[in-house]
Amino acid sequence: MAVNREHALQALRPIQVGVIALYVFCGAIVVRVLTLIYLEIPDLFSWYAGLELVFLLLFILVMLRPSLPRGLLHAIFLVQSVIIVSLLALPPHLDFLTAQFVLLCYQMALVLPGISRWIWCVTFCALILICLVYWFGWILGLALSMTPMAGCIIFLAYVIANREEERANRQSEAILRELQDKNVQLQAYSVQAEQIAAIEERNRLARELHDSVSQTIFSIVLNTRSTQIFLERQPERVRSQLEKLQELAQEALSEMRSLIAQLRPQKE
Repeated sequence: MAVNREHALQALRPIQVGVIALYVFCGAIVVRVLTLIYLEIPDLFSWYAGLELVFLLLFILVMLRPSLPRGLLHAIFLVQSVIIVSLLALPPHLDFLTAQFVLLCYQMALVLPGISRWIWCVTFCALILICLVYWFGWILGLALSMTPMAGCIIFLAYVIANREEERANRQSEAILRELQDKNVQLQAYSVQAEQIAAIEERNRLARELHDSVSQTIFSIVLNTRSTQIFLERQPERVRSQLEKLQELAQEALSEMRSLIAQLRPQKE
């Protein structure tokens, strides 16, 4: 039941597109038949009108309710086929009534899936050929049957091609949406990777700052102690030691400023 409903939903779009042309075509056939019978064979008008009315009611039912159970749809198409054959059997055996098989084949293709469509199409073509050959003979019957049989095949092929195009469009849209989602994820991963890389770089610079400043400060401490010793024992060397301390301090300050500048977040 769920499969039937899904297939019916897929059939809605072609039905909406083709329903006006179908109704006009069907109406033209019915009007032509009933007018001709009313003028030439009024005694059979009630038969023609009744059969056409039942056919049209079933046709409209399927158009409005394409989600009917598949078994019921097969039964409806069988009844409609019997109606068309009955109309062909009535005098004066109007060959253009076979156009209703084309109409029926198009409707069938819209609501039935898979191989069942081809089975019904072959059935309709066989009924067209048998009826016309029976009533008009082999040569004329075969000639008259070519057009409606070709119509059945063409309309079925059109519906199948339409289905394939819609399926391809849905697959393309799904792939596009998936690619867009993947692109968003990749962008998010890229931002995270940049943030992680920035954090790792800041940590590396912080370690370098710590190691460099620690080493420089240790050197300053040693030189300070040496200066204290020289101040007591060799005062003349104090000046050079102080200059060396100043150089170390300036070097440490310069290196700290450079590393701190690299640690600052860059403004966009």
